[in-house]
Amino acid sequence: MPASETIALRAPLEAVMREAGALARKTAQGAFRHWTKGEDRSPVSEADIAVNDLLHRRLTTLVPDAGWLSEETEGAPDTTRALMWIVDPIDGTRALISGRADWSISAALVEDGRPLVAALYAPVSEEIFLAMR
Repeated sequence: MPASETIALRAPLEAVMREAGALARKTAQGAFRHWTKGEDRSPVSEADIAVNDLLHRRLTTLVPDAGWLSEETEGAPDTTRALMWIVDPIDGTRALISGRADWSISAALVEDGRPLVAALYAPVSEEIFLAMR
């Protein structure tokens, strides 16, 4: 992907991350379901799924040719594409479930295994970190 296209992703990526953060905060303010998954019985919540779905819709619209790999992806992911979004919709689900503030949302676009652009957003403190290659 040309550098000019990567640079052009910065503002839309930030907007998507803030939108995802608002959704997660809203979900966490009310009663929400949570359960465990996988052999390690790691927690997952309605917020994880809602944020994952929002990020998938928005980010794959930004870069339609990119594949998708998320912590919430079920089944074997398609890792054959040169461009991939790698996402953790809620990093710190245990914290979110217990009402703590130390959770975040992360997303990165990688090309051939190398990051092009990435974002980490902590919705409770409204801190956002953006990086570009």
